[in-house]
Amino acid sequence: MSADYQQIRVLWPDHLNLPRGKYLPAATAANGARHCLTTFALNYDRYMGPVPGTGFLEGMPDLHCEVSLDDVRPGWEPGVGVVVGNLTHAGEAVPFAPREVLRRAVAAWEGMGYTPKAGFEFEAYLMTPDGDGWVPYRAPGSFVYGTGHFNDPDGVWREIAARAMACGFRLESVNAEYDEGQFEFTLVYDDAMASSDEAFLFKTMAREVAAERGLLLTFLPKPIAGRGGNGLHVNLSFTDSSGGFALVDHASSDGLSTLAKRCIAGQLAYLRPMTALCCPTVNSYKRLAPAQLCGYWQNWGHDHRCTTVRVNPERGASTRLENRLPDAAASPHMALAAILTASRLGVLGALECPPPETLDGLENVSCNVHTPASLSEALDELEADETFVSALGAETVAQFTAVKRTEWAQYAAHVTDWELDTYLPYI
Repeated sequence: MSADYQQIRVLWPDHLNLPRGKYLPAATAANGARHCLTTFALNYDRYMGPVPGTGFLEGMPDLHCEVSLDDVRPGWEPGVGVVVGNLTHAGEAVPFAPREVLRRAVAAWEGMGYTPKAGFEFEAYLMTPDGDGWVPYRAPGSFVYGTGHFNDPDGVWREIAARAMACGFRLESVNAEYDEGQFEFTLVYDDAMASSDEAFLFKTMAREVAAERGLLLTFLPKPIAGRGGNGLHVNLSFTDSSGGFALVDHASSDGLSTLAKRCIAGQLAYLRPMTALCCPTVNSYKRLAPAQLCGYWQNWGHDHRCTTVRVNPERGASTRLENRLPDAAASPHMALAAILTASRLGVLGALECPPPETLDGLENVSCNVHTPASLSEALDELEADETFVSALGAETVAQFTAVKRTEWAQYAAHVTDWELDTYLPYI
């Protein structure tokens, strides 16, 4: 495969879901690439500190990104193939690398005789420069579920979709979302790792195609006050050892198996500790609010978009548990690992599934538990849940929370425009 390209772009997702990597000559790409392990101590602003496991105080050693040329796929740059690699340090997998976290979560399910399947739905805003910053893409005739010229006047999303097809990405659908300049794209489901890699690469490709036009495609959870947020809906299903659809039991009143109900119970029971992994930025908590059609409440429902876990009405191969908690800033690998872990704990603990939500889910809900109010509170919830931490991986939680505590501290110390606009004239 490498003979088809001049260069191989070796990529791997980090803890911020940024696509770290290197361009390598095709002739030597099989050797993989080396990067600094302490990359896992970085914040978005490039601040770096003594994060556990990252070697910050031990000379900032190398990690190795191992690749297989059999996995090289067509890239979106001329003459460049793309491959996602595995990270090792001192001959061992880097425990908090998102792909490794997901690999462990998948292996735990496989040890129980099930193969996890997943599909992702992204929401994102397209932004244009206005000289001082970014403003929403102008599509004055747009509407939710819109297609065609009025929803994409400059053909940006049509170009992204065309580039996706040329690269072999399997897009199930693309459409305008609720607000002007907002779009949704849905990827075809696959095995957990394959679908997460696909989502990671697609997001990278889509942002770069927009950037080629001088535009910004943002997956920030709440980029515009007063408008809808950007979610990352994670659709989960399982096959059993015989290839059967493990979430289905046609003998039950609603067609859902005991496994399905216990997975739902686990996702709800561990809603608060897994929120930080699924909603990993300060901005995330401006999206999480009642009546926002996101995973705010500790509830589930049949074909109910105002719940955290929505179960689609079809029964059979398409039966799935749609978790609406994660936002579009989340790592697909980490969000899926968190949901798989919570689901598995629901099965192992034989947790009882609460009744489905039958109220509107907007102003009236049948529960009183919801997600944490801030990133700081979410990190507290994550660290305090020993069962969830042990199941996901203590080293993963230690590395993640150390970086995110710094992010929160920087935010808390920042003087905002709102503070100046509100207080300065009077105080």
